[in-house]
Amino acid sequence: MDLQKLEYFLAVRDHGSINAAATHLGVAQPTISQALRSLEREFGVELFHRIGRGMALTSAGYALVGPARRLLRDTATAASSVRDHAGNLRGALDVAVAPSLTSGLVVKLVAEVHRRWPLTRINLIELPDDISGIDQIREGHHELLITHLPQPTLARARPGDPLLATLELGTQEYWIALPPGEDLGLPPGDGPVPMEALSGVPLVSVPPGSSVHSGEIQAELERTGKSTPPAAVLQHREARLAFAAAGVGATFLERSMAENARVRGVVMRPTEPLLTRDYGIVYDPAGPSPVARAFLSVAADLVDGSR
Repeated sequence: MDLQKLEYFLAVRDHGSINAAATHLGVAQPTISQALRSLEREFGVELFHRIGRGMALTSAGYALVGPARRLLRDTATAASSVRDHAGNLRGALDVAVAPSLTSGLVVKLVAEVHRRWPLTRINLIELPDDISGIDQIREGHHELLITHLPQPTLARARPGDPLLATLELGTQEYWIALPPGEDLGLPPGDGPVPMEALSGVPLVSVPPGSSVHSGEIQAELERTGKSTPPAAVLQHREARLAFAAAGVGATFLERSMAENARVRGVVMRPTEPLLTRDYGIVYDPAGPSPVARAFLSVAADLVDGSR
C-alpha cells in the first residue's frame, strides 16, 4: 500500500474536493486524481461520489478513513514509539478530552505516565463537547478519548466502524455554585442543598454535550415539583464561574473547581440528590501504540488503587 495515496485520500475527505486537497498539500490536482483512481482499482470499489466539484465518501470510503489515519499515524510514530537500549519508552500520544474532564484524575494520570516514562509526550486535545469525540476516535484522529459515559453514539456504529472499548475511570460530581452572599436561607456550612431549594433561583447552564446541562437539572427539579428560570445558556462552559461570581445566577460546576470558586466568593455545595456523571477512556482495542498501551495500563492501576 502506497502511504502517499492514503494521505491524498484523507486530504480529499477532510477538505471536500480534489482542488482544496491539492491546494492544502501543495501538489497538482491530476496527481491526487490519479492516486484516487489507483486506490479504487486496488480496492475494487469506489471511494468517493463525485458531486459537482465536491467529493463525498461512499460507504467503502468511510470504512477506509479510520484504518488510513491509524496507518499513517503509526508509521509516523513507529520509529519513536519503541524502547531504547535502557528500556525507556519513547513516543507521543494524542488524547482527546471532553472539556469538563481536563483536571482531577486526568492530571494525575498524565503525571504518572510521565513519571514512569519521561521520554513520552502526551498531547491533550480539548474537544468542544462530548459528542464529537467518538467519531474522532473512529476516524483515527486520536488514539484515546476521555469522556463522560455512557456515550449514546457508541451504539450508533456504521458499517466498517471499529468496535470501540471503554475503561471506566470514575464518577465526577457536580456541585451547585451560588453567587456571593447567596445562602438560599439554608444553615451555614458545607451540607448538601436540597434540589427543591433551588426553585425560582436563576440558573446559568450550558447546552447538552459539554457538562451537566439545563435539561438534566430541570429533570431533577421536576421530580420535586419545582422549576427554575434560566438566567443564561452559555456556549462556552468556561464562563460559568465568571457568571456566577458576577451574580447573574447559580450554576453547576465540577467539584474539582470548588477551591477556585470559593476564592472568588462563590458558594459551592453539593446537592441532594447529588448530580454525577461517570467518565472513562474510549479507544480502539485493535493495535494501540506502545504509548497508548502504557497510558491505559497506568489508568487501570490508578482506578484499582482508588477502590
